[in-house]
Amino acid sequence: MSAVDESGTDRTEASRGAAAPLLSASGVRVSFPGRRGASTARAVDGVDLDIGAGEIVALVGESGCGKTSLARTLLGLVRPEAGRVSFGGVPLGYDPRALKAYRRRVQLVLQDPSGSLNPRHTVYEAVSEGLRIHGYDGDEGEAVAEALSRAGLRPPERFFLRYPHELSGGQRQRVVIAGALVLRPELVVADEPVASLDASVRGEILALLLRLRDELGLSALVVTHDLGLAWNIADRVAVMYLGRIVETGTVEEVLTHPRHPYTRAMLSVLPEAAGPPVVLSGEPPDPSRVPAGCRFHPRCQVLASGTADAAGVAGRCRTEDLPVLAGDSAGAVACHWAASTGAAHGGAGPEGAAEPSET
Repeated sequence: MSAVDESGTDRTEASRGAAAPLLSASGVRVSFPGRRGASTARAVDGVDLDIGAGEIVALVGESGCGKTSLARTLLGLVRPEAGRVSFGGVPLGYDPRALKAYRRRVQLVLQDPSGSLNPRHTVYEAVSEGLRIHGYDGDEGEAVAEALSRAGLRPPERFFLRYPHELSGGQRQRVVIAGALVLRPELVVADEPVASLDASVRGEILALLLRLRDELGLSALVVTHDLGLAWNIADRVAVMYLGRIVETGTVEEVLTHPRHPYTRAMLSVLPEAAGPPVVLSGEPPDPSRVPAGCRFHPRCQVLASGTADAAGVAGRCRTEDLPVLAGDSAGAVACHWAASTGAAHGGAGPEGAAEPSET
């Protein structure tokens, strides 16, 4: 089924026919002032990222890399100090009226359903809240029932008067998803959507998101540190490190033939990975003190092993900054060593690289 807006236009087909991506970030920078006179933290430090209609993009990286700050910026919750966010080719406006209209088309699904739902509100009140905020003039009960049904809670009327504590974790997450779906958005931003769920429920929620993409043409940005989740749900993967995208491509390109040393290190610790895990030295650098040159070089196993020196790029790794990857890059990597060895253009990943298993 296609998504239809209030004017009767099939939004899914219209979006697919458009040349511009559905959601686009261009040169986005976000920083936060340091405490007690400390330097400014560069949370998002020049990011280009495109999400097409009906596409699921996984934004992956370790904690503190800037994933959530970027997601909040794409949602209009944070205004970038540089660059811009566009939706359907139109730059995002930040006045209250423009943001309200935008948030009807782009919805958020949070990580913890228990924290997302008001314990004093019934399921019906939780799902209908968005309709009331946006002044929905149709049949509210019918819209709530349809959203709950699409989220897999059937028969929906059975859940109307239940409270969050009467539901399982998976059911609560489905209520959160229904609250996002009730406004018939074109894109959802899901921040670690299954991190708080039991392993037995994760697959059901991932299957639900894929079914919504197929039935509604729904696009999604899935923020996660779980590479197995990215493998199971994403069309394309963007790997983020210290405020920038360092590798991007289709899920098969990035997760079976990783090119950036950071991506390789993350994949090496999966249970099915061949060879010993790569243990990165130290903690991620402070975003208020981004290293010169490649921002990954203080922890890079390729540089530490002398491989980058043998390739003649060690000096560049330490001193020469890398360009921002284009938002629609296919199979691109920001790495001096990968570029020098041809890995930036489709070179093989680590020997014996395996597909991540299902979560």
